[in-house]
Amino acid sequence: MTKNLDKIGLNSIADDYQLFYIDLWGVVHNGVNLHDEAINVLKQISIKNKDYILLTNAPRPNSSVKKFLEKMGMEKEMRDHVFTSGEAALNYLKKNFLNKSFFHVGPPRDFDLFKDFEENKLSDIQKSEYILCTGLFDDHDKNLVFYKDLFEKHLKKKMICTNPDLIVDRGGVRELCAGSVAMVFEKMGGEVVYFGKPYPEVYNQSIDNKNKKILSIGDNLNTDIKGANLLNYDSLIISNGIHKHEIKEKGIEKTAKSYETICNFIQSELKW
Repeated sequence: MTKNLDKIGLNSIADDYQLFYIDLWGVVHNGVNLHDEAINVLKQISIKNKDYILLTNAPRPNSSVKKFLEKMGMEKEMRDHVFTSGEAALNYLKKNFLNKSFFHVGPPRDFDLFKDFEENKLSDIQKSEYILCTGLFDDHDKNLVFYKDLFEKHLKKKMICTNPDLIVDRGGVRELCAGSVAMVFEKMGGEVVYFGKPYPEVYNQSIDNKNKKILSIGDNLNTDIKGANLLNYDSLIISNGIHKHEIKEKGIEKTAKSYETICNFIQSELKW
């Protein structure tokens, strides 16, 4: 049974945990503004001398997301807790693919992910050795059929996906993410290596999490909550995020079950 924390707050269970994985987009901000109550939670966790990681499926290095949060007004002490799926992917690429040529699927704003090996980027998918997917092209950001046609003759190449999210809400607008493109590639028979929640690598790279009692907080059942379930962490779903309408209509138990996940706790917004 999922316990509702709306009346009693996160502080009612905070002492039970040593480490908190907290999603950024949909929990701490909405892509436009920081959520004041969530910022207060981060302050209170620090006062209690607990660890937290702002774990995000952003297909960019830690430094880029920190700059984005700085523009929003987040304090440096909090920004220092950021770890991205892009950073985890970058560590892997530098180790295994540094000298290989790639075709980039995603918008120009993601170019800083591979600035250290930008000379390996090819504009012709046919000549590339692997596909690096960080999102959708700006001029093809709504139609997944375009990608089906693009990949048709290149399914033997490996795809590295730096953001497993399928969708995100930017303010009040819903957008497709890299995970949706990777799913097209996979369904066609291609092999995808994913970096980000729910895959263990991004959690393990972010901090020493061994033998710690952990709570994972997020608004996405497919990534935040599924990741927690796979790694045996407790989980808290923020219901005003991605699944807002489903949860309102069906309730959390039925909604979580439809994604094959289990949520220990629920809050409409992250609040101390």
